Amino acid sequence: MSSTTKEQKLQSLIEMERMLNEIQDLDVLLERILTEARKIVHADAGSIYVVEGNNLRIKYAQNDTQLKTVPAGSKIPYVSFSFPISKKSIAGYCVVSGEPVNIADAYNLSEDVPFSFNRATDEETGYRSTSMFCIPLKIASGKILGVLQIINAQDENGNVIPFDSDSELYITHFAASAVQALEHARLIGNMIKSLQLMAQFRDPKETFKHVERVSSFAIEIYDRWAANNNVPFFEQQKYRDNLKIAAKCHDFGKVAVQDAILKKITPRLTCDERNIMKGHTCAGALIFNEPESALEEMCRDVALRHHEWWDGQDKGYPGDFDFSKYEPGMAIPQAKPLKGEEIPLSARIVSIADVFDALSHKRAYKSAWSLEDSFFEIEKLSGNQFDPELVKAFLQIKDRIIAINSAFVANGSVEDID
Repeated sequence: MSSTTKEQKLQSLIEMERMLNEIQDLDVLLERILTEARKIVHADAGSIYVVEGNNLRIKYAQNDTQLKTVPAGSKIPYVSFSFPISKKSIAGYCVVSGEPVNIADAYNLSEDVPFSFNRATDEETGYRSTSMFCIPLKIASGKILGVLQIINAQDENGNVIPFDSDSELYITHFAASAVQALEHARLIGNMIKSLQLMAQFRDPKETFKHVERVSSFAIEIYDRWAANNNVPFFEQQKYRDNLKIAAKCHDFGKVAVQDAILKKITPRLTCDERNIMKGHTCAGALIFNEPESALEEMCRDVALRHHEWWDGQDKGYPGDFDFSKYEPGMAIPQAKPLKGEEIPLSARIVSIADVFDALSHKRAYKSAWSLEDSFFEIEKLSGNQFDPELVKAFLQIKDRIIAINSAFVANGSVEDID
């Protein structure tokens, strides 16, 4: 590799490191780390795993070859599985040893290595994993957060080649910088989780699982909508990072609603009680009043506006009302409803994700609807409660929504129980 090319690589690494440190959501960061690592060494595919107790769980998988086989704007199928950490798997060996692993051909491993390559995914997809480089993501304390695995380095003609010493150097340097960004994102994530836990203490319906599903659905809806509308890549990346966090904050305002109303099951809420309950939107917005960042502004918008109706019906709330004058625990006044694009995009997205998840999971006052019936209800309300363009995007990713929902069940997240 020429000195000029090396200088360009190093300059690119510096820019990538700066970009990673701007990402606030841990999941968005993990996905971006995988994307950028692959770019550095022209790798066709890769995965990123996180440590969960004694297991490794795959968080994201990317494959350019497979991506070419799906329609524009689509993603490769969503995958989620875990396996025990041991020296028997390549990624597991990385965790146990704490060292990177560079493999020239995964199908022809040396007999003296303790690990083997699981060909099941290749056989299922028709792909051929050849060269592979795995590196543990280790923080300063020595704790390993996960494993970055990149597959099939390519030369300038697209031929698969081994990862050379330069590739090892670049990825090792990049991984060290990525870990710093991961530690920052973990701090933000832990703060949001603490707020989620506080909300769950007050309202059993707002479980951690519900909030995480809504957040995951929201970002998938946005990604498809952004692809449909040719949103520039950089703009899309900034927005989805904020949205992933803001969606988790949609019902934080329920901490201001008294238990007698919040946890009432039967009989139904009175009109006055319902108007007090509606005040959670304003209380949530007050948490993020006078925002100092785009993230705080989106958190405020989502909390305040995720119950507005696209067509401006009176069913939407709180409407054109100065939330800064709201007193937590009080009923909201009658106000002119917002409609259409007066409602922030982030709130319109979360509205769909929130209602879909509420329909498709058990509550104390209702049984879970089937996923198909839940999809149908969202479609039926297109143009009324929901933005029709966002409903279109939502229905285009039905398979992905179902896969994400199934992954929560597979991970031990059974139906919400109130």
